[in-house]
Amino acid sequence: MMRAIGIAANQGLDIPIVYNTGGYDAVETLRLLEGIVDIYMPDAKYGSDDVALALSHAPYYGATMRAALKEMHRQTGDLVIENGIAVRGMIIRHLVLPENLAGSDRVLPWIAQEVSRNSYVNIMNQYHPAWHASSEINSSLPHSLHRKITPNEYRYAIRWAIKSGLHRGFLKG
Repeated sequence: MMRAIGIAANQGLDIPIVYNTGGYDAVETLRLLEGIVDIYMPDAKYGSDDVALALSHAPYYGATMRAALKEMHRQTGDLVIENGIAVRGMIIRHLVLPENLAGSDRVLPWIAQEVSRNSYVNIMNQYHPAWHASSEINSSLPHSLHRKITPNEYRYAIRWAIKSGLHRGFLKG
C-alpha cells in the first residue's frame, strides 16, 4: 500500500494526511507526527474528568485532551481551506450529550481561549444511544444517556460557542 501511495505521489497526487483521533493522545506521540500530518481531527469529548472516567474510562482526560489539542494546533494551526478543500490545520469535533454531560460550557470556552477563536469546531448533534435501556451494563449510566439530545441542549452548546467567540464549523441556529 505504501508503495502505491509513493507511486501516486510521484505522479502528482497531492492530498492532505488526516489524523482522526479521540483527542486522548500523548504529546510525545503527536510530536513524532510533526511534519507528517496535515490535518488533525480530534474530539474534545468532555469538560469533566469525572464524566470522562465514568463514560469512557479515560483517567485525566481533561489535561490529556487539552495538551494534545494545543500540540496539534502548534503543529498545523487553524484550519486552512483552499478552493473549498481543507489543506492544513485542525478540525475539532465536540459531540453534545444530554444534560450537558459533555461539558460544552467548559470545553468550548477553553478552545476559544487556549487554542484559538478561529478554531474550526464541528459541534455535533447526532448523539444516539446504541444500547438497550434495559441492559445490565448500562444501569449505572445517567438516565438521560438513554435518549437523544433535545434541540434546546444543542442550542445551549451553540450559544456557548458564540459567547466564547468561536465562529467556524457550526450553524449559528
